[in-house]
Amino acid sequence: MSIKRIAVPYDNGEVFQHFGHTETFKLYKAEDGKILSSELLETNGSGHGALAALLAERGVNALICGGIGGGAVAALEEQGIEYCAGASGNADEAVAAYLRGELVNTGANCDHHHEEGHSCHDHGEEHNCGGHEEGGCGAHAGGCGSCGGCHGKPKFEGKNVGKTVRTHYRGTFNDGTQFDSSYDRGEPLEFVCGAGMMISGFDAAVATMEVGQTVEVHLMPEEAYGEKNPDAIFTLDIAQLPGAEAVSVGQQVYLQDPYGQPVPVLVLAKDEKTITFDANHEMAGKELNFTIELVEVLD
Repeated sequence: MSIKRIAVPYDNGEVFQHFGHTETFKLYKAEDGKILSSELLETNGSGHGALAALLAERGVNALICGGIGGGAVAALEEQGIEYCAGASGNADEAVAAYLRGELVNTGANCDHHHEEGHSCHDHGEEHNCGGHEEGGCGAHAGGCGSCGGCHGKPKFEGKNVGKTVRTHYRGTFNDGTQFDSSYDRGEPLEFVCGAGMMISGFDAAVATMEVGQTVEVHLMPEEAYGEKNPDAIFTLDIAQLPGAEAVSVGQQVYLQDPYGQPVPVLVLAKDEKTITFDANHEMAGKELNFTIELVEVLD
């Protein structure tokens, strides 16, 4: 088996969550699924393009990270470096999970709650306004409730925490309207429990379940996608946004946050000079109900 050289954005033992702003990488040498050695590499403040080149110079062929933007992904692909986004927590454990084939790549697009310091109204001058196909909750990678895994240790305990689980679920609003269902897709949802890949209420419910058990849970907004944030509604000049001329009200598009990550936003209003966006998640402020069936625990 060939030698694997893996890089992880690193801070105090943890996976640092913003690839383009990392000051240190931890580099791992692995073979036959085992870590042989590791060392630290300082970045000296390089941007994501320079970071990809720096890693390539050190022979890195895989990156494990938390959040990552489209520009960084393109830079990595140009250098022939594969990536796995959505990791969090202890860096050594993330690499070990990757070598066991247990990490799920959430990709460059992260449709989770917008955390403090990531608000879209802080964008600089160079915005890109990319179109996004309309889709239901289950259209996003991983199905309903999935996010980029950009969280630390879970605030709950349970025997399934840290394990890869497969669940079927059906999600409804309080009026009984169904908004998503893995049953309809015919495929259980697979994720690592407690890794921040799911909304907290869903994740916490699965943490203590038995295989074959079905539970009904009612989630308040703070256990799901949070309350609506009025500060997440903002207006920008169309001149700042290449491609915005073709955008229409009601369309979902992507802007970049200060860390280079794509952020989905809804176009609320538009005139000749300005365009108003809503960066709140489409489920923000809503109470959600789930029927959850634990189908399998893989490890």
